[in-house]
Amino acid sequence: MEQEVIVQISNKLKSIRKEKNLTLQDIADRAGVTKGLISQIENSRTIPSLLVLIQIVKALEVGLDDFFNDLSFYGKVGKILVQRKADYQKFEKEPASGYEYFRIFTKKVNQSTIDIVLLEIQPGASRDFVQTDAFEYKYIIAGSVRYVFRDQEIELNEGDSMLFDGRMEHNPINAGQDLVKMLVVYFFEA
Repeated sequence: MEQEVIVQISNKLKSIRKEKNLTLQDIADRAGVTKGLISQIENSRTIPSLLVLIQIVKALEVGLDDFFNDLSFYGKVGKILVQRKADYQKFEKEPASGYEYFRIFTKKVNQSTIDIVLLEIQPGASRDFVQTDAFEYKYIIAGSVRYVFRDQEIELNEGDSMLFDGRMEHNPINAGQDLVKMLVVYFFEA
């Protein structure tokens, strides 16, 4: 299954859950899975099995036909793609105050998928360590960020960039007084 479709499914699950004012725990209880798994699926950090996906859709009280009806499995895209700032899709990867993600572009390229995101981190924002099943490229547009890994910390300033395996636990921290803006490119392997 293409990563583009995975992102669409993740976004749709979260959107329906929020429309129905249900918590992650509500869906987890109904589907017989953990709250953490629901969060990882909604944030495109893991791909559910077909059985788990069906259980979650049923827990949302949505018909399978209705759920899958408007997903785009085959994109018809030209050689040049333009994505306007006004069309960036804001989303939440994990519950954390002060971290704002904006999906810029997701597209399958040959056997890989590239997901391009703008991340804004408010001063003093904090969250737990995260992992992503992709390689991550970070380019600091504005501000300074301290990237904390389990065994080291790396300070990045405006114009600096970094590439790493997102399966390593990591946490970007804005310890400064200014908003941090970074371009994040996820490279999902086939």
